[in-house]
Amino acid sequence: MTTTTTMVWLIIGCALVTWLPRIIPFIFVRNVKLPEVVLKWLSFIPVCILSALVIENLLDTESGKIVTLNWPVLITFVPTLIIAIVTKSLSITVVAGVIIMAAVRFFM
Repeated sequence: MTTTTTMVWLIIGCALVTWLPRIIPFIFVRNVKLPEVVLKWLSFIPVCILSALVIENLLDTESGKIVTLNWPVLITFVPTLIIAIVTKSLSITVVAGVIIMAAVRFFM
C-alpha cells in the first residue's frame, strides 16, 4: 500500500476529529469555577464507567436467551477486587488482574 498525500490528510483529519471533542471541553472549563454539585456529579463518572465495563464482562449474554455469569471472569474479579481494596494502587491491581486471569485461563 502506498501512502499518498490524500491519505496523510485523511489521517490528520481523523486525528483532529477524534482529539478535538476530547480536548475542547477541558480548554473551556479550565478557567471556570464549577458549582460543587457539578463537581460531585462529575466525580461519579469514572466509577460508573468502570462499573459498566465490569458488569458487562461478568455477564454472559452470548450463550442464548438467558443471561448467565461468566465464571472465569467472576473467579478473576473477586481476588482482583480484594487486591484493589487492600492496595488502592491501580498499577498493582491491573497487573494482579492480568496475572490472575492468565492463571484462570490456563487452568480452566
